[in-house]
Amino acid sequence: MTILAIDTSNYPLGVALIEENQVLGEYITNLKKNHSVRIMPAIQTLMKDCERVPAQLTKIVVAKGPGSYTGVRIGVTIAKTMAWSLKIPLVGVSSLEIMAAGTGRYFDGYISPLIDARRGQVYTGLYEYQNGELFTIKDDRLVMSSDWAVALKEVKKPILFVGNDLPIHQAMIADTLGSQAVFAAITEHNPRPSELAQLGKEKPGEDIHSFVPNYIRLAEAEAKWLEANGKI
Repeated sequence: MTILAIDTSNYPLGVALIEENQVLGEYITNLKKNHSVRIMPAIQTLMKDCERVPAQLTKIVVAKGPGSYTGVRIGVTIAKTMAWSLKIPLVGVSSLEIMAAGTGRYFDGYISPLIDARRGQVYTGLYEYQNGELFTIKDDRLVMSSDWAVALKEVKKPILFVGNDLPIHQAMIADTLGSQAVFAAITEHNPRPSELAQLGKEKPGEDIHSFVPNYIRLAEAEAKWLEANGKI
């Protein structure tokens, strides 16, 4: 089994190849650059360096959001196109789940990945490793970061926070949760595409034509159009 993982759902761009129980290669950047221009060359370089060709791929795993609307769409579109043209399974994984998987494997408590959603809001969820397997404790959601921190005071467990947007909310979280809050190091914030591949390894393929990103909320322009046309 040779799996290609693609993540363009936020500023970090990541691609990885895993084969059986080995990570063949992984490429990550965290730059404010156009993913639509960079993602295909990144995939081509990774495949070439790992001496693999598209015909050898057996599954595509993609980060399906939440995150940047444009970024999520880019990754999902490329993943769907490749899976359809190669006639191989496509699997989507939560962008937040990927972040949790990369940091919390040996943490005795809950993991709360954060993606800033502006105006004091965050995309987040709550995860926990149990016997080496990652479980969702609270589903991914859009919430005010201050409300999330208050709610987490009730869980009575240490909570590991991770994400490149963590510094925006870290002071408030620390004030609210005190020693209950643990903060990942900067080297742990980028989502690992190899973790994405591993998370999707055993998941069943999804219908390619009906597969859609998980934005959690509508883009502001879409919401305004729907409101103006009496759709919401």
